[in-house]
Amino acid sequence: MDTSSLFRPGSAQFVADPYPAYAELRRTGRAHHHPATDQWLVTHHADVSALLRDRRLGRTYLHRFTHEEFGRTPPPAAHEPFHTLNDQGILDLEAPDHTRIRRLVAQAFTPRRVEELAPVVQRIAHGLVTDFVAAGGGDLLADVAEPLPVTVIAEMLGIPEADRHLLRPWSADICGMYELNPSEDTATRAVRAAVEFSEYLRGLIRERRRSPASAPGPGPGPGPAPAPTSAPDLISALIAVHDTDGTRLTEQEMISTCVLLLNAGHEATVNTTANGWWTLFRHPEQLALLRAEPGLLLGAIEELLRYDTPLQLFERWVLDDIEVGGTVIPRGSEVALLFGSANRDPAVFDDPDTFDVRRPAAANRHLSFGAGIHYCLGAPLARLELAASFSLLLREAPRMRLLAEPRWKPGYVIRGLAALEVEV
Repeated sequence: MDTSSLFRPGSAQFVADPYPAYAELRRTGRAHHHPATDQWLVTHHADVSALLRDRRLGRTYLHRFTHEEFGRTPPPAAHEPFHTLNDQGILDLEAPDHTRIRRLVAQAFTPRRVEELAPVVQRIAHGLVTDFVAAGGGDLLADVAEPLPVTVIAEMLGIPEADRHLLRPWSADICGMYELNPSEDTATRAVRAAVEFSEYLRGLIRERRRSPASAPGPGPGPGPAPAPTSAPDLISALIAVHDTDGTRLTEQEMISTCVLLLNAGHEATVNTTANGWWTLFRHPEQLALLRAEPGLLLGAIEELLRYDTPLQLFERWVLDDIEVGGTVIPRGSEVALLFGSANRDPAVFDDPDTFDVRRPAAANRHLSFGAGIHYCLGAPLARLELAASFSLLLREAPRMRLLAEPRWKPGYVIRGLAALEVEV
């Protein structure tokens, strides 16, 4: 079928509400070629879930083919700093490198470390919400949703407080390259951010090698300025981890891991928070129910992740021919796994277009954190942050209300609001 009238990621109207188009795409087939992006759109939950686990697809193809062998044009040489940074992170690697790096990172970023972050998350969230309520409200996205995960990750990595204002702009510029058909101006900003962020982290890693068990306190300027504390930071832990054969992370792998933890580790939290409150404001009976029964919160967070996922699309390369619903997708193709569509698939979810905070969390098999070997490493931390901010706002701002209907940012792949103005 002709998808051009349905799948329009450059359209503000589509970005604001892609779900009717998803329903039509699901109704008319399981795989649709979209000429504008030269991708195969995959819309059904069962197919998206299976392809996330299928090793005939990959986030990269360079572990098996050159660009030329795969029928693709190499990226411009000017973009090399971005690709050096991005392509060494576990999100964009395949085995054996992905297996090795994820195993090493998992030694440092353990479930116990996430548990130990709980009081840190609660402290940061409490401070942000307290200030927000005292001010009578404001932009919930800028004042609470964004600073919470960025501050948590900065503390986890050991970024001096004076330098933390650099992180969000770097992240935003780098993440612009994950959108469909990014412009050359977007690429230029991403390259500059990749160079600056990499150099900053390289200096921080050098400092941690000299003082491996120290996390920095507030720094006086843009460069790392250590002030020892009692707890080792994650960068120190990444330096220390090694396999039984002595294998360690390279400096570039550490840099790429830290950037990935910031980028992937806060985008989901930021947009689930803002998008989630916008969803609650549009469903006042559900918001009232959640305020009356706080025990529903953890299930409600899973429902918010399902109902309006912050990551709408995840791309994979076809390394060997596959078949989806009788359609052969040849090697060299790119598939667009539509998470937003999969999360509204009536074959999996009862009444999928209804937002229901009582939907059982155990039965809520949403794909917002992915699946397979690239399942989001930071999912437990994201859930911890979301639970902290939502519970505090529900309790401390029981009459919070929307001041103006928000606008959506132009991005579609990472889909979020530009602002969310409220009063308390």
